[in-house]
Amino acid sequence: MAWSRVFDLSDPSQCKSVFWSADVELFPTAKGSFRAKIAQIGISRLLVQRYRVSLPQVNTVAVKPSRRSIGFLTEANLSAFLHCGLEVLAGDVVVNRSDVVHQRSGANLHYGTISLATDDFDAAVEAILGREFVEMPQKRIIRPHSAAMLRLLRLHKIVGQLAHDMPDVLDIPEVGRALENELTHVMVRCLAESAAGEPRTGSCRHDAIVARFEEFLEANPDRPLYLAEICTAIGVAERTLRASCEEHLGMGPIRYLTLRRMHLVRSALLRSDHSKRTVTQIVTDHGFWELGRFSVAYRTLFGEAPSRTLRRSVEPPETRPNRPTSLAAANLRAA
Repeated sequence: MAWSRVFDLSDPSQCKSVFWSADVELFPTAKGSFRAKIAQIGISRLLVQRYRVSLPQVNTVAVKPSRRSIGFLTEANLSAFLHCGLEVLAGDVVVNRSDVVHQRSGANLHYGTISLATDDFDAAVEAILGREFVEMPQKRIIRPHSAAMLRLLRLHKIVGQLAHDMPDVLDIPEVGRALENELTHVMVRCLAESAAGEPRTGSCRHDAIVARFEEFLEANPDRPLYLAEICTAIGVAERTLRASCEEHLGMGPIRYLTLRRMHLVRSALLRSDHSKRTVTQIVTDHGFWELGRFSVAYRTLFGEAPSRTLRRSVEPPETRPNRPTSLAAANLRAA
């Protein structure tokens, strides 16, 4: 059975619950009105996603271990996009994995993904190629043959248009099977018959350093952290950590730490009852203790005072389900 749903999000923290096939945290890096429009289409155990994000942002993403996933720009020359510090160009494919990675983009990002349950992917590879898929961990970004990439983009766009305009067509069994087979075939071809750019000097080491940095931040969400302490904990020199963060995140470690925590505070404010918790309690819980400076920085980034954020609750994600999807979506999640 096929299913589809469309989201129109106004808060970046909502993305975490929408992208259930991966662990995602998204942090806009500029002031402005945040909008994320996301279309998700499930065809048997294949998941197709298309999305647009209005603001420049940096994110962390880790695909669930039970799935194989690829990503790519769906529109060329609209927004710079970097994956693990490497620029992704039109015609490139990002090979997503279960380790935590960082991505960043400019405004107005148009991006798409396809993912498939690992067992189904392995079976498809065996059927299409007659052999097992040999994964090369150093290949984070690949460049498929142009014909395969054009086919992938065309099919992906067609599925997205059907989800928005004619969702009932996805209910026709023959259509669902045809789209599933075509998308699976082109996904396998893109991964198996492609060229990978040579990793830049230091890239692999920087990957590991940024991963340890992110793990340390996750383990210490609610206290002030200092650069010397971070460097000691993850076992790298300050200069090396700065270089790794600039490559992957486009900013230094302290700026990223501050940005990340500002968004976590905003999420907590939106989800708290103002009659039971105060701004001071929430802000200090996240390691900010200079409240005046925090308030100025918060207003600069989000365009309102933290007290105003606390007085209103975040709206649930606006979704337009195009199918009676509960059973089909549950089956796909279980894959």
